[in-house]
Amino acid sequence: MNFEQIIFDARSLITVISFLTFIGIIWWTYGAHRGADFDGAAQLPFADDNDTAASEKQHG
Repeated sequence: MNFEQIIFDARSLITVISFLTFIGIIWWTYGAHRGADFDGAAQLPFADDNDTAASEKQHG
């Protein structure tokens, strides 16, 4: 086995591992059990505005 074959095999292995990692991330992101987590995270910027408005009314 020569050096070029080892490099080719390593590149192929890294490509397959990267593709499987990508598929895993897609599966984790779009899985049905993550919908509620992402909906809650999407509302976080607006929750900060509500807290600021409430504190301004108290100091008012």
